[in-house]
Amino acid sequence: GGGGGGGGGGGGGGGGGGGGGGGGGGGGGGGGGGGGGRRSGERPVTAREEDDELPDAIDDREIFDLIRSINDPEHPLTLEELNVVEQVRVKVNDAESTVSVEFTPTIPHCSMATLIGLSIKVKLLRSLPDRFKLDVHITPGTHASEHAVNKQLADKERVAAALENSHLLEVVNQCLSARS
Repeated sequence: GGGGGGGGGGGGGGGGGGGGGGGGGGGGGGGGGGGGGRRSGERPVTAREEDDELPDAIDDREIFDLIRSINDPEHPLTLEELNVVEQVRVKVNDAESTVSVEFTPTIPHCSMATLIGLSIKVKLLRSLPDRFKLDVHITPGTHASEHAVNKQLADKERVAAALENSHLLEVVNQCLSARS
């Protein structure tokens, strides 16, 4: 049930949230409507959020909503279900246009760490306005080759090259596709 809800939320959030997030001001109305539905029972909608005059500030929760439903490459579970991503490890500074996400691989020798990081990064690249500078890295001390993985994820050219690899891109897209 929770999984389905998460998936639905993820899917709806993907459409609505993606639209709202990507569209920014444009998705204000849609975001308002969709947001109202999505946030009921999660947190009260503040007057600031209701005010369409203000561009939607992107917050930790919104970023977490984007990445929580990414599928783990090795398990039939989402990154949220495996505690690979947690909302407390998502930091957003809308004013400075920075987004930082720490993710925790399931095991210290997880060979998929780079792929998971790449999936998170791709999801955010596709969902956020270009002004955002993304920092996706491993929670310190949770992976054997944390430094090497972080270096790869921080290197724009490496990421771009990885995404031109059709096999790798296919795997990333599988991680990002909403599970039916």
